[in-house]
Amino acid sequence: MELANERAGRRRSGGNAIKESAGEKIFAVFNYAFFVVLGTITLFPFLNVIAKSFSSEAAVVSGIVTIFPIDFQVGTYELVLGNKQFINSFRITIIVTLIGTLASLLMTVLAAYPLSKPNLKFRKPILLIYVFTMLFNGGIIPTYLVMRELQMINTIWALFVPGLISVFNMLIVKNYFEALPESLEESAKLDGASNTRILHTIILPLSKPVLATIGLFYAVNLWNSYFNAMIYITAPELKTLQLYLKELIASTQEVMTTAGQVDVSRDLNQTPEAVRAASIVTATVPILLVYPFLQKHFVKGVLVGSVKG
Repeated sequence: MELANERAGRRRSGGNAIKESAGEKIFAVFNYAFFVVLGTITLFPFLNVIAKSFSSEAAVVSGIVTIFPIDFQVGTYELVLGNKQFINSFRITIIVTLIGTLASLLMTVLAAYPLSKPNLKFRKPILLIYVFTMLFNGGIIPTYLVMRELQMINTIWALFVPGLISVFNMLIVKNYFEALPESLEESAKLDGASNTRILHTIILPLSKPVLATIGLFYAVNLWNSYFNAMIYITAPELKTLQLYLKELIASTQEVMTTAGQVDVSRDLNQTPEAVRAASIVTATVPILLVYPFLQKHFVKGVLVGSVKG
């Protein structure tokens, strides 16, 4: 009797296991389907812009372009890449992104490393000042007056110096430094290494994940920024790519454009909307190409740096 009851219990437990396994499979299928649909919806606007940039004038004007080009052509990209203002703005944006990212990383590390030391004098008040700036700032007009007194108006420095350090990024780097074993620094100090040498030879090589992640955050922010250029830059030769696109989109909406762009596009049988789409795609692709090289550092860099408070 006991043997029969044991066998019946095994059958019941086996049936539950099979049901749970089937439920997990159904959940997995639903999960994948949901994220595929969500990803498709997210990609649709970008695919639509790409399709318009490669479609003919008649197809774009008629509004029949969805995610596939109609009457494929590349004349729009020839027009965009041949525009001197676009090329100059592209060059300025690349320069600002490279210099600004390196400068921001340097200043972030120099601020985060001493603040990661518990024995630093006035550490808590200094941290409080940093956090205070996350909530409050001087405003646009006082900031503009400061930039003018520093003679940075219409200079390349105005494009990245006002946002040189992100307090949020600095706190992530600080927490990452705090999570590193203290024994590494102690052994280096016993060998006579200075704080600068410890930072350069020990801390930074171990911090590549968080530095790569934060560096990408800075780079994307600088690449997409247009507000500083709009406020501090009036010289055409210093206009960034995003400011150029902003003006191009605004001029397209008004059925006109700067520097006779619409007239040129009409001569080449290209609509302003197609020119705008090609400009957006050309400006977006370069920064997208950076992601695959740094993607592996995201989880490790951000999560490890955010665990310890």
